[in-house]
Amino acid sequence: MSVRSPVIARLAPRTGTAFVLERGDVLTIIDVEGGQVADLAAFAADDPREALSNGRTFDYEGTVRLTTGNALWSNRSRRLLEIVHDDAGTHDFLLTPCSRDTWRICYGGAHDDVPGCFGNLATALAPYGIEADAIPTTFNAFMRVELAPDGALAVAPPRSRAGDRFAVRAVERLIVGLTACSASQSNGGRYKPIEYAVDRVANA
Repeated sequence: MSVRSPVIARLAPRTGTAFVLERGDVLTIIDVEGGQVADLAAFAADDPREALSNGRTFDYEGTVRLTTGNALWSNRSRRLLEIVHDDAGTHDFLLTPCSRDTWRICYGGAHDDVPGCFGNLATALAPYGIEADAIPTTFNAFMRVELAPDGALAVAPPRSRAGDRFAVRAVERLIVGLTACSASQSNGGRYKPIEYAVDRVANA
């Protein structure tokens, strides 16, 4: 066996992509400039009706503060991803990907010139046969959501700094969607790129 050197790819601000992760692949997400969120969706490649589930993950991991050593579970109670590296330590798995409806409901119509993470994921995942209605709550790498004692949610600027990395290992063969988040409030008011790399073990 040999290890291929991972190629780093870049997502321009407010864009998304999708690709396949083989079992054992390690996906590393890099916050290039700091303070930028990346929305991560994942589906079982053999049956995309199986997808990331925040509820199952919170239940089985016993925490909403997910970091190195935790797994991300599916709606069918299987581990899909394992967190193997985390520089930032603060992420969100509560809030759904931003969308044109987010701009309408939460931003009073501002920013409705772009499709948001939901729209970008829908476009990127369509070639894999995954429809928009199947997109689950994403794991929002580097996103900072604070919960007040009265239950109120507040989105605060990310704590991640330039070069911070977050990495997950695929437990199953997966279809993955990834974005450079489009919501200004989530990114400290400025849109920045996200980089990612897939570390894959290949036959010599």
